[in-house]
Amino acid sequence: MPAADAPVPSFPRDAARRDPLPPHHPADLAAARLESCADARLPPRIHARLLRRGLLLLPFHWNALTRSYLRHGSPRSALRAAACMLACGAAPDRYTFPLALKAAAQAEAPGSRLRLQLHAAAVKRGLARHPFTESALISGYAKAGDLLVARRVFDENPHRELGSWNAIISGLSQAGEPMEALALFHELRRGGMVPDDLTMVSVASACCVLGDIGLAEQLHKCILQCQRSGRLDVTLSNALVDMYAKCGRTDLARRVFDRMSVRDVSSWTTMITGLATHGEEQGALDMFDDMQREEVTPNRVTMLAVLSACAHGGLVDRGLGLLKQMEDGEIKVVSTVEHYGCVVDMLGRVGRVDEARALVKQRMPMEANVVIWGTLLGACEKHGNVSVGEWAAERLVEAEPWNDGVYVVLSNIYAAAGMWCEVERVRKIMSERNVVKSPGCSL
Repeated sequence: MPAADAPVPSFPRDAARRDPLPPHHPADLAAARLESCADARLPPRIHARLLRRGLLLLPFHWNALTRSYLRHGSPRSALRAAACMLACGAAPDRYTFPLALKAAAQAEAPGSRLRLQLHAAAVKRGLARHPFTESALISGYAKAGDLLVARRVFDENPHRELGSWNAIISGLSQAGEPMEALALFHELRRGGMVPDDLTMVSVASACCVLGDIGLAEQLHKCILQCQRSGRLDVTLSNALVDMYAKCGRTDLARRVFDRMSVRDVSSWTTMITGLATHGEEQGALDMFDDMQREEVTPNRVTMLAVLSACAHGGLVDRGLGLLKQMEDGEIKVVSTVEHYGCVVDMLGRVGRVDEARALVKQRMPMEANVVIWGTLLGACEKHGNVSVGEWAAERLVEAEPWNDGVYVVLSNIYAAAGMWCEVERVRKIMSERNVVKSPGCSL
């Protein structure tokens, strides 16, 4: 087996076909084991054993191996398996290129031509127009930022299926092109195709970017009209909650949330985030309490939303208590630098900057980043704390010596304290280091 950090190989140009294997072949048993294995160490062992015995012949076996590597977070190994498959003579099928393209999206480095190689191989083998491969190509190009190429692949096939429509609409929506995504959705509807839940989730995401409540209500009506089962999928319901919340209508978001028969952690997190974002901090905390009563385990994003609500609402004791619960393991979420950043912001807003510095120095298990230093420096400017301001500015200058804002804010702190000699010293340092204040501008 190649080393884990070995470069991803190029895909061969030709692959000879082989005859099918007899039933109950050992490779079939190995493929079934790969599909169900939970141990990340097992796929390489099975791979090596099958290669030594020459049993990897059919695309089903190779696809199972590629899928297993992907499931265990080894995209480069998945790509090597796909490349070896073509080199060993197994003809790719409709599942091969979608799996390889997914692995390429996870492993591809900037400037790499993996996606182009896979595209060329799919065209040569007559699989580029298969719905699975075509949608994977569109999605891969869109996620890489190549929207023009993604649209070209989409436009070249006049008989495209719903999967390709979903891929291009999702790609445009995620790339910040909501109007184009909505235009394609209208074209899909005019063509007589019936959108599915994946389509609607992408369109709802486009509405989130626009923040148009009228459009959001029209989309909700369209979703209800297109539903065949009469019951919204939890993912689609979450998208509606997010859409209404980002349009500023937390009341409508709450109505959708309350009507959900099944709620997952994303449902609760989306609702909490929406309330916290729109100044309903107490509502967000009440929702979090309800979530805990329902015994739904929060995730990292949930706790970021709750701590942010505490910061904006001035609920310092509650925020500190939640952070302590995370540190003690009562809340099963590992504290990250973002969580500590929320608490630093919370303490800084109410003027407890010395306590914020103590938190950074004594309690954070990781190094603070420039966001935390900048938050602390801004709080010092607001509340006139010179000593902590100097401490934060020193670390910011070490991290970003070119940042003119650090010098300007520190100078403002000195000026507010009447320390004019220090103001002059900071201005002199800026001149010596050729740091120029960015001019102000109006939007």
